[in-house]
Amino acid sequence: MIKALQLRINLHEEAKPNGLLYKAAYDLDVKSSEISGIKILRKSIDARKSKIMFNYKVEVYINEPMPETTAYTFDYKDVSEAKPIHIIGFGPAGMYAALRCLELGFKPIVLERGKNVQDRRRDLKAINQDHHVDEDSNYCFGEGGAGTYSDGKLYTRSLKRGDVRKIFENLVFHGATDQILVDAHPHIGTNKLPKVVQNIRETILKFGGEVHFETRVTNFNIKDNQIKSLSLKNGNELDVEKVILATGHSARDIYYLLHEKNIKLQAKSFAMGVRVEHPQQIIDGIQYHCKGEQRDELLPAASYSLVNQVNDRGVYSFCMCPGGFIVPAATANGEVVVNGMSPSKRNNEFANSGIVVEINSDRDLYKYEKHGALKGLEYQKDLERLAFTSGGRRQSAPAQRLTDFVEGKLSADLNPTSYQPGLKSAPLHSLLPKLIGGSLRKGFKAFGEKMHGYYTSEANVVGVESRTSSPVNIPRNENLEHPEISNLFPCGEGGGYAGGIVSAAMDGERCAEAACV
Repeated sequence: MIKALQLRINLHEEAKPNGLLYKAAYDLDVKSSEISGIKILRKSIDARKSKIMFNYKVEVYINEPMPETTAYTFDYKDVSEAKPIHIIGFGPAGMYAALRCLELGFKPIVLERGKNVQDRRRDLKAINQDHHVDEDSNYCFGEGGAGTYSDGKLYTRSLKRGDVRKIFENLVFHGATDQILVDAHPHIGTNKLPKVVQNIRETILKFGGEVHFETRVTNFNIKDNQIKSLSLKNGNELDVEKVILATGHSARDIYYLLHEKNIKLQAKSFAMGVRVEHPQQIIDGIQYHCKGEQRDELLPAASYSLVNQVNDRGVYSFCMCPGGFIVPAATANGEVVVNGMSPSKRNNEFANSGIVVEINSDRDLYKYEKHGALKGLEYQKDLERLAFTSGGRRQSAPAQRLTDFVEGKLSADLNPTSYQPGLKSAPLHSLLPKLIGGSLRKGFKAFGEKMHGYYTSEANVVGVESRTSSPVNIPRNENLEHPEISNLFPCGEGGGYAGGIVSAAMDGERCAEAACV
């Protein structure tokens, strides 16, 4: 017999080796010896009150064995001689598009401008230590895309776009911990993701697909409203039949290329702001009601999610990284962009999060109208150049203490930080456009009222968090093709159709299904 059950247990019960077993037996009124296994379907923490509880959704197997096999199998076919599908970009959308091609019997040929995960590490080190950005290999470009070295958070609200469970099962199949199948806010960790990504590449190669690194597409050669071939930076040209464009939201050269060819693009609303970094102990104290004390060892580093309306404009937290690091996410020299990541254990002493402001492409960018569909992109670039200049014309980032930012004062000194290139005190409150700076200042005050202790001089505000999503949409029709280029399938975050690893992966699968016909 199998019984579905919702269980709530406290910290004391969670600490017991068989706490969940005894709780299930009590609730079902059976002997614990009759329970042959408990399958955990979902686990979350309820810390809204001082008595912290763990919520479990489980299946309890009573007097019958619990199956060990997954519900999913991945029927990858030998596609070495199959019809090719060219995929530009090897982030989550490109990877899952390639894996789906294998299942459908088509040969994925992946073209990735950056390097593989191992070689990519040296270029990340150069950004952090030497302040030099390789424009093809950085925190955004390279095997696995931005997600590989930018945390690996898997939480998504895009539950209607595809099979979320399959995306997770495929990650587990390729080496991720099966804990992601049960956690309410699953996370792999930037230290674990590179191996998972490498395993996905090896699967693609094993079944006859191709993955070409340091292969940057520089031109689409179009005839009769179709891409006939791709020009590469190395001088080669590739004939193509169908192209899945999965280049991510930072591949600005692709937007410029499409714009120059008069291929339809659309401006898209997005969000920009800053990163705020607190000592993790402050966030733990607020969320777990343990101010001045260490959190219980059974509890993970605390996170938060905040939103507030300021003059009918959303100000909200984005990509919150408990126990994490702030990283330099620029894709070109002469700009400063910050992002966040966490290792799998989330055991760093800092917590950071993007705090961003909604930018309406129709209402807010009137000074940039001359740029047409690229007006949001140009707005992004201006703020990133401003951050570069005010940060000392290096990858060091402009920063203020949180209270100084809100009160409009230059910080005499700054708090310790996880950001390796370093911080430089700068008046972000006056440097940022009023639309962003003014909204953030009111938003931070409101957040301090919601989370007592959040508004503190012990936190730094670091600029700028500008790559939350694409400011450009590459349109597509009901068949997921571009309305003007019949064999081009815009995909994932770069097309404006995803907002994270999981939604990008699901969109990659959908585009592969549309292309493989």
